[in-house]
Amino acid sequence: MSKKVRVRFAPSPTGGLHLGGVRTVLYNYLFAKKHGGDFILRIEDTDQTRYVAGAEEYIFNCLQWTGLIPDESPAHAGKYGPYRQSERKPIYRQYAEQLVKDGHAYYAFDTPEELEKMRSDFKTEHNPSPQYDHTVRKKMRNSLSLTDAETKQLLDAGTRYVIRIKMPENETVSFTDMIRGEVSFDTSVVDDKVLLKADGMPTYHLAVVVDDYLMKITHAFRGEEWLPSAPVHVLLWKYLFGLNEMPQWAHLPLILGPNGKLSKRDGAKYGFPVFAMSWIDPKTNELTEGFKEKGFLPEAFINLLALLGWNDGTEQEIFTKEELIEKFSMDRVHSGGAKFDYEKAKWFNHEWIKKSEAGSLKSEVRSLFSTNGINVDDDNLLEKVIGLVKDRCTLLTDFVQQGSFFFQQPQQYDLDAIKPKWNDAKRKFFESFTEELNTIPEWKSAFIEDAFKKLAAIQNIKPGELQLPLRIMLVGGKFGPPVFEIAEILGAGETSARMNKTLSLL
Repeated sequence: MSKKVRVRFAPSPTGGLHLGGVRTVLYNYLFAKKHGGDFILRIEDTDQTRYVAGAEEYIFNCLQWTGLIPDESPAHAGKYGPYRQSERKPIYRQYAEQLVKDGHAYYAFDTPEELEKMRSDFKTEHNPSPQYDHTVRKKMRNSLSLTDAETKQLLDAGTRYVIRIKMPENETVSFTDMIRGEVSFDTSVVDDKVLLKADGMPTYHLAVVVDDYLMKITHAFRGEEWLPSAPVHVLLWKYLFGLNEMPQWAHLPLILGPNGKLSKRDGAKYGFPVFAMSWIDPKTNELTEGFKEKGFLPEAFINLLALLGWNDGTEQEIFTKEELIEKFSMDRVHSGGAKFDYEKAKWFNHEWIKKSEAGSLKSEVRSLFSTNGINVDDDNLLEKVIGLVKDRCTLLTDFVQQGSFFFQQPQQYDLDAIKPKWNDAKRKFFESFTEELNTIPEWKSAFIEDAFKKLAAIQNIKPGELQLPLRIMLVGGKFGPPVFEIAEILGAGETSARMNKTLSLL
C-alpha cells in the first residue's frame, strides 16, 4: 500500500451505539493498526432534525471503554478538521454547485406538497412508491424542466431549493468490494438523490464523498445497508475527484438476531444487550442496557465482536487486541450475515474473567460491591476473594453473589436445604466444632478440613453429610468456592459466629 492507510468511523449522534456499529469501529481500528495507519472518528451530524443531545459524548465514552481510541476526532483534532460535519457546512456547497455547472446535478424547487402530489399521481400497480428519478424529473419544477431564465429568476428571488444528482440512464456502475468482489448496479433504477438540502446542509451522499476525499481516507468500511447508495457515491467520486482517488470499500455483513437483523427490540424481547453501554433516551427516558453495565469486560466484548463475521482460519477463539491486530485481514470477513448468540457472548466473557489477573478486576468489582451497599476497605482481601471466585463468574455482576458473603454476613440462609436431613447428632457435631476452632494449629484450609474430618470420624458421621450445612452456615446458600477455603478467609472468629447464628435458627 503506497499511501498511508487512513480509515474512518462516521456515526450519526442519534442514540445508542449498536454492537454492529462497534464492530465497524473495531474492523476499522484493527485494519489501521495492522498497516501502521490512522483511525479517524468523524461525526455525521448533517441531519440536525435527528440530532440527540448527549449522543456524541456517549459515542466517545463507548470508544474509551472498548479501548478503540481514534487518532483524530473532534476530541483529538488533527490537520484534516473540523471533524463534525455541521462545522464543515461551508465546504460542501462549492462541490454541489460544481456538479450543477458540469451537468451532473440540478436545482429542484419542488415544494413538499408538489413532491407528495408526484408520489400520488405517478403511483401504479407496478410502481407503488414512485421516486424522483429520470422518468419524472422533466415533469417536476427543476432546472432541467425550466428555462435558464426561469431558473435564474427563482434563484434570485430566494426560492427554496435542493440540489439533486442527475443519475444517468442505462449505465452500469461497478466497483470492487474488498469482501464481495465485483459489484455492479444499473443506474436506471436509482433515484436522483438530494445532495444539498434547502438549509444548505449536505446529505450523507455528498458529505461522505467530499469528507473522505479531503481527509485522505484510503479505505471505507461500512454496513451492507449502504450498498444501495454505492452507485450514487461512485458517480460522485467520478464526477468530482476521479475514480483513482476513491477509497477501497468494504460493505460489512449484517449482525443477525433471532428474526433477521439484530435490533434493540430483540434485546428487549430476549433479555440481552445490543448497545455497547447503557443509553437513556433523553426524549422518552427509556433505558436500554449496555454490555458494560451487564457485566462484560471490554476485552471480551471486542473479542466476541471480532468473530461476528471474521475468523483467522484456525480454531482459535480467544484473542487479545494485539493478536487481533496481527491476524486481522478483510479477505477473511464473511459476506453473509453473522448470527449473534448471547450464550456464546457470555462464554467469551467467562473465559476472559478466568484469564484476567485478580488485581486487574479489583476496581470494577469494588465498584459493583459499593453499588450493592458493600464497602470493601481491605485491598488484599478483595484480591484474594476475586482470585478465589472468578472462575465461577460469567458476568462481572456475578461477583456480588459469588463474593459478597466474604465482606458481610448472609442476609438469609437456605435452611430448607439443611432441615430434611438435620438431626441432633449433626447439631452436636457443629456445637463441638465451633469450640474446637481455637485449637486448630494454623488457620489454613488444609488444617481446618483435617480437624473437621477428624471430629466427624470421632462422632461417627460422614464428612460429606456435614459439608452442605457448613457451606450454608458460612455463605447462606448452595454456592461458592471450596468451603474450607471460605473458612480460611473468613477467619476463626467469623466462622464461629456464623455457625452459631445458623444453629440458633435451626
